[in-house]
Amino acid sequence: MANLMRGEIAAEFSGKSYTLCLTLGALAELEQRFGVGDLVALAARFEEGRLSSRDLLTILACGLRGAGYPLSDAEVAAFKIPGGLPACVRIAADLMAATFGDEPGASTSAIPPAPQDALNPA
Repeated sequence: MANLMRGEIAAEFSGKSYTLCLTLGALAELEQRFGVGDLVALAARFEEGRLSSRDLLTILACGLRGAGYPLSDAEVAAFKIPGGLPACVRIAADLMAATFGDEPGASTSAIPPAPQDALNPA
């Protein structure tokens, strides 16, 4: 069972429940794979809001490996994800939120909404 206090989240892939966690080693792998020098640069890259399918695959695979599953990127790429791409994006966002201390499901943007947006949400 996932423990949010440890930065873990739960997700379902191909009909099986998994725990994902971005450990220090998993974060180091993300820094290396995304070509950034530190956690601040890694977070800034994600805050841009532009993720490729390869980025999502990398995040999920690192999160699974961080939780102890010895899965290759190719194995993770073959998973069927209930809810498709939107669910995949949500899982990655929740994993980042859990890792960096935000509540999963909350907005992951570092930029607060403009006052008019906060009063009139879409």
